[in-house]
Amino acid sequence: MKFQGIPGLSTVKSLLIESVKNGHAAHAQLFAGAAGALNLPLALAYATYLHCEQKGEDACGECAACRKSLKFIHPDTHFVFPLSNVKADKDEERFKSDILKQWREFLLTQPYANLDAWTEFYGGENKQASISREESREIIKTLSLKPFESNVKVMIIWQPEKMHPSAANGILKILEEPAPHTYFLLVSNAADQLLPTIISRTQIISVPLLSDEEIESQLTAQNVEVKKTSAIARQAEGNLNLALALCEDDEEDDQAQRFAEWMRACFKKNFAQLVSFADDFHGLDKLHQRNMLQYSLNMMREVLLQLGGATTIQRSRGEELKFVQDFSKVMNLTRVDYAARLISEASYHLERNGSPKMIFMDLSLKISKAFNS
Repeated sequence: MKFQGIPGLSTVKSLLIESVKNGHAAHAQLFAGAAGALNLPLALAYATYLHCEQKGEDACGECAACRKSLKFIHPDTHFVFPLSNVKADKDEERFKSDILKQWREFLLTQPYANLDAWTEFYGGENKQASISREESREIIKTLSLKPFESNVKVMIIWQPEKMHPSAANGILKILEEPAPHTYFLLVSNAADQLLPTIISRTQIISVPLLSDEEIESQLTAQNVEVKKTSAIARQAEGNLNLALALCEDDEEDDQAQRFAEWMRACFKKNFAQLVSFADDFHGLDKLHQRNMLQYSLNMMREVLLQLGGATTIQRSRGEELKFVQDFSKVMNLTRVDYAARLISEASYHLERNGSPKMIFMDLSLKISKAFNS
């Protein structure tokens, strides 16, 4: 992957390129960003640039090193990533080879995807993915060897927050005193979960989410209908992976109407309708369940802005904005705060594989009680 293939993030790209040109690139860097940030593609492009034999304002894309890096097969770029316990092959080396092939295919076909997409890709979606304690020994063993072709070695550790504590502690020494011409690129979506001793040994590269305009531009390049790009960009909130997933959704999914009907049912204490909503929610796939709860949080934010008079930074438009204006007339700060906390708790339990129907029904009843107290 090259920098030019990643939308937006021009400032971060420039800083990375200049650090290499000036010889000031840190040996251990933490690409930190919220879920949906393009920190993995950015780290991959950076590794390509480090190996490139004809560096300019980007990797040339034509030299032997670039051709290998673009296929993620450069012998001096190494990967560590979370896995769940799906190993069925007793031959350890063959399993490692097979999973690495799947990882490369995953990067080629889904460069903006997240951990859930990866676990689904290799068939481990129902098990907890982690980086085992043995990986720290593999990292040290791998980096003890000299580079095969390049002048540098690059170790990309994706989701280091998923490392077993023993593995995390095991790499502290090599992070502090790496072999010459070695670069660690830690790519995290939850840097606050890392050991402070790991964070202190890295240079932090903050990777922001994309702007709505950058998301819209990328969707337009993907030949998405213009009338859909704006709505999808607002719903994705800077998460390109989510935006692309929403584009692939063939169902006509009107989040605004669904949310409005749900809130009206809560206010009217229409329990029969709430049960029906819970059944419908249970029937959605996990992506749509998450999106529904995230959209609900976004709408609570819009109501809060309406109540606070900060209408200039609202993101709602058209019928959605009209509902927010009407909804805010029967809401207050206490209700908004309480409802938002309930929705966040529901998201937490949903991510931990609780029953969607029970979670949504419990959420609806609590919101209804709060609205009518």
